Amino acid sequence: MPEIRVLRVNQVVGAMESLMRRLLSADVKLSLRLGSGAGTVRMDPGHLEQVLVNLVLNARDAMPEGGTLTVETFERQIGKGARARQVRPGPYVVLAVRDTGTGMDTEALRHLFEPFQGVGAPQRRSGLGLSIVHGIVRQNGGVVRVASEPGHGTTVKVYLPQVEPDEDTAEDIAVDLRGGETVLVAEDEEGVRELLRKVLGDHGHPVLEARHGRDALMVAERYERPIDLLIADVVMPEIGGGELVERLRSQRPGLKVLYISGYTNDEIVRRGVHRTEAHFLQKPFTSQELMRKVRRVLDGERAPVAS
Repeated sequence: MPEIRVLRVNQVVGAMESLMRRLLSADVKLSLRLGSGAGTVRMDPGHLEQVLVNLVLNARDAMPEGGTLTVETFERQIGKGARARQVRPGPYVVLAVRDTGTGMDTEALRHLFEPFQGVGAPQRRSGLGLSIVHGIVRQNGGVVRVASEPGHGTTVKVYLPQVEPDEDTAEDIAVDLRGGETVLVAEDEEGVRELLRKVLGDHGHPVLEARHGRDALMVAERYERPIDLLIADVVMPEIGGGELVERLRSQRPGLKVLYISGYTNDEIVRRGVHRTEAHFLQKPFTSQELMRKVRRVLDGERAPVAS
């Protein structure tokens, strides 16, 4: 379930700078321009992080030969006479992502937010990623505006309603998410597995790695000490996450589990995850989002029952 809270947009974006740099290739320059006037919004911090990650990935793919990616925040007041449709009058915090990539034509812009309908090369836009952004922003009362032209790059502006800060706006980014529990990671994508190992290790967790479900069973069998948490991709070769959890819990009844996947919630239910109360994290996710979820699972937060 979404965890709605008041967020300082600049604080969230700033905390994600290192992740954004890792997502970009060496020939893409990242520039942050965080306006001092950018205020606070009310939404799930993971949703805001997911919006930014998807926009960065799309911008990166639009610059196969390198370029500059600029992330900017500022405040904008929308008046009653504004031409922009579907925007209620009032103050907004704007998150703008600009790239110097291939750009898009009018036809591509028309279908931009349709899942899997983004245009292919050379414009390199992911319809799924921008569809996710569009859905999250609309769910939180905002709008997305895109300006682009072939050969002249693209600017995506996310307008989110600004709210007054509250006493809890210190943000849980500052909360200590470290721990010493042992985590078994079962993930068949090497890059994702490496990122999980690094982030978990940086936060103090001993990490056991497995390339797929069968490998995870062998790693767990050889490891004589307690394993506190299993992070398992839902879809893996040979043995998927659902079957892996059943087999490991027969050997280690107290094992806590966090599923990760790029598939939707409905799809993981079809993969058999509904047989357990499932903690689930949607790919792509940020390091802060991962560690918040890991901490909650290890601390015994009850998961919603998948149905």
